[in-house]
Parts: sequence; structure tokens; C-alpha cells
Amino acid sequence: MNRLPVMEHFYTLQGEGKFAGQAAYFIRVGGCDVGCVWCDVKESWNANAHPQLSIEELIEEIQKTSAKMVVVTGGEPAMYDLTEWTKALKDAGFLTHIETSGAYPITGSWDWVTFSPKKFKTPLEEECRKADELKVIVFNASDFKWAEIYEKQVNEDCQLYLQPEWDKEKEMSPLIIGYIKQNPQWRISIQTHKYLNIP
Repeated sequence: MNRLPVMEHFYTLQGEGKFAGQAAYFIRVGGCDVGCVWCDVKESWNANAHPQLSIEELIEEIQKTSAKMVVVTGGEPAMYDLTEWTKALKDAGFLTHIETSGAYPITGSWDWVTFSPKKFKTPLEEECRKADELKVIVFNASDFKWAEIYEKQVNEDCQLYLQPEWDKEKEMSPLIIGYIKQNPQWRISIQTHKYLNIP
């Protein structure tokens, strides 16, 4: 499992959640069967469409930058056993972050787990409790009730974020702001990288 399909990898700023604005090296793993209708990287879904890379090859590229944090995303990265990957990244001195829907068991050693549940494939309850950050995408008003379901399943230290789906941002953001004012345990997550037009 040392070589995995990688759609893209690049050094940029984290655009969302707790670490928004911080420099991060992103590794986007190919392969996903969650099937979000509003997914903005549908080209990641087919694992066979992307080259197989080893973590050693990727670390060599990461070390050409000033990155300290590596974010493994997808696709759905938890479809794969990432034990070797996280060990190699940590041995090289990097902080390890994963972004996952929770639909598969999370393997490896992670400094930060962003759990973003999707209605299209039910998350595993035991994976919810591993989350450091719960990020719920708000596509319509019913998603607030959806968010409340998972608020009850994550651990008490998990940070709670509501993020408007990009194409409905103007419609959903006022609703999110109103909801958070009534439920201040939540925070808003904005896709700042899209406003800044960076990867």
C-alpha cells in the first residue's frame, strides 16, 4: 500500500476550518465512492485515472517547499490504509492532517482529523469520535438538522464548523450566520482559497 493513486499534490494555504490561512502541502488521493452531487473535484473519483505515487516520492517534493503541515484529502483517503504514509510523514518531521467523510475506518497516525459527513454514504459511528473538527457542508436549510445529528456523535472537544456549499454561498451564508448566533458552539468555515483564487 506504499503506492497510491494521487490526483494532484501542491503547496498552498489551507482554505477551510481551524487552520484556514496556514501554509499546507496538499496530497489529493484519487478514488471515492461517496458521490456528493455538489463535489467540486469529481475528477478525483476514478482511482484508475491517476498515477500511482509512493510516499517517498511525495516527501521528496514536499521537502522542496517550506511546508510543515501535510493535508491528505481526496477523493476519500480513508479508503486506503495510510499507516505507512503517516509514519513516513512523521519521520520526516511533518504534521499530518486528514480530511475524510468518515465512511471508512481511519488508519494511520494523525495530528488532526477533519470529519465532513456526507448524506450519500453513511459515516461509521466509531470514526465520528476520532474527529478533531466536524465540518458540515450546508447545501440547503435541512442540513442544520443533519449537522445536529453529528454534533451528538463527535467527542466533546471536537470543533464544530458549518460551511456553505460554494455555489449556494450567497443563499446559505445568511442562514448559517443566523443559526450560529442561536447556537454559538458552532463556527462558520469559509472557503477562503476560492475567494483568493488559489488551489
